Amino acid sequence: MRENGAMPASDAIAQPEQPWNRQRLRSTNERLLLDRLRTGGAASRAQLARETGLSKPTVSSALAALEEAGLVREAGTHAPERGRVAVLYAPDPAAGYALGIDIGRSWLRVAVADLDGGVVARADVRNRARSSGAMADLVVSTARQVVANSGLGAHEVAHAVVGTPGVYDGERRRVRYAMHLPGWGRAGLFDRMREELGIPLEVHNDANLAALGEYTYGVGAGSRLFAYILIGTGLGMGVVSEGRLFTGARGGAGEIGFLPWPGLQKLEDAVSGEAVVEAARQFGMTGQLTAKAVFDAARAGDSAAVRAVRLEGERIAYTVAAAAAVLDPDLVVLGGGVGHSIDLLLRPVRETLRTLTPLRPKIVPSRLGEDAVLLGAVATALGTARDVVFERRSAS
Repeated sequence: MRENGAMPASDAIAQPEQPWNRQRLRSTNERLLLDRLRTGGAASRAQLARETGLSKPTVSSALAALEEAGLVREAGTHAPERGRVAVLYAPDPAAGYALGIDIGRSWLRVAVADLDGGVVARADVRNRARSSGAMADLVVSTARQVVANSGLGAHEVAHAVVGTPGVYDGERRRVRYAMHLPGWGRAGLFDRMREELGIPLEVHNDANLAALGEYTYGVGAGSRLFAYILIGTGLGMGVVSEGRLFTGARGGAGEIGFLPWPGLQKLEDAVSGEAVVEAARQFGMTGQLTAKAVFDAARAGDSAAVRAVRLEGERIAYTVAAAAAVLDPDLVVLGGGVGHSIDLLLRPVRETLRTLTPLRPKIVPSRLGEDAVLLGAVATALGTARDVVFERRSAS
């Protein structure tokens, strides 16, 4: 009996060696250099060799292949104090494009961006659709127009991401919990949009994309764990931890609007634009009211409006307290439609939070405002588009 049941080396079954795959190695080196140029900025051959550990001939060969594939381009020169002038290389942003779509109850926002994230065409249109079918038509027609306005063909757009209220169920191919968009839970709507656009398309919750947008382009950059609370027609939250979204087991993480609230069905009924209007009416405001009108009146000193805004701030504080207790974020970002009036809300939010909990994360307004969902959709689409474009062009 051999000790521990181990076989001596002479008895071991020889494992077949992995075949040498020169093409895979070349592709790996090319991707390494492309990623370095995208994250670190333009660089020369010598600089890339130093930073990646690849030999200068390997770097030269990989850059030549990337340039021939249209993935990188010359981006100027660098003249050192001593030595020859060096050519600088950078990713070619026009190698491919990504499409971001933000579907809201009042507005539809669509943008096409190059691989550097630069928006090359955009449209913001009123959502006057009265049915889910009409809304799907509006999304397709607007997206087509934006792509056309950018001078591109659909085949040049490598990937698209849609932000929508609710949670997308990939198995049933439908959105759940989008109560503010009637009929939006019908199965097959996004399959139809995908087919009519002719672009690979994925669907995400709007608050999650807003959180990613704020992390990529806004105040969330560098945060270890932050929560983005989206307050508008409804209420939602996106959580970004170490640069990655936390979505839960079935995509429902952050659906804080369903938390119970005393006297009402759910927290969303207490914290939203409609809740501000309802509170203003209870305090005596009359006429054709909107959340914006209430905030404007509060800014002008109307006592009923001031009370309504104060109440909204207190309710938001309860939302922040719940997030702080469960997540312990280092930052909470407040955004959505109320973002235009966050100056009126921050003080009651912070004051109330001090009475509720010793857990008091930093609370700041969104830097991106109503563009957060759209820019989050663009950033997410770019992540896939860059991979797709590299694979396509490398293979060809």
